[in-house]
Amino acid sequence: MKNPQPVELDDIDRALLKLLQDDARMTNADLAATVGIAASTCLQRVRNLVTNGVIQGFHARVNPNATGQNLQVLISVSLRATARQQLSGFMDEMKALPEVQQVFFLGGSEDFILHLATTDSEHVREFVLANLSSNPAVANTRTNIIFEHAH
Repeated sequence: MKNPQPVELDDIDRALLKLLQDDARMTNADLAATVGIAASTCLQRVRNLVTNGVIQGFHARVNPNATGQNLQVLISVSLRATARQQLSGFMDEMKALPEVQQVFFLGGSEDFILHLATTDSEHVREFVLANLSSNPAVANTRTNIIFEHAH
């Protein structure tokens, strides 16, 4: 998604954003009461934040351990110089894979970081072999295990 035009935010908008980032299930009445505005005003402000592209969506944050995905890794990926025209396609391909939680397109020495949640190191190995090492666009990869992640 392209970056939207910058939106002028006041202290109330920023407070609403912080509250929703901490708990997107917070009721409109609780949001309004916490920031000290009327519920109707709060609802309109949140709708405006969505309409203006400040809020891109409301999501459930799933505990990977609760779904049997006890291992999370970050895989840095560099594409071959001859594969630069494939950046968008590579990103779309990675986003479609079930173990891929997030894909980051980077500036710098590496092109992408893939965030995977999976069952074990054998699955990570299979993922790298099947989806990265065998991909002719991929020059190299580097895998890091996530020990702990704070939101």
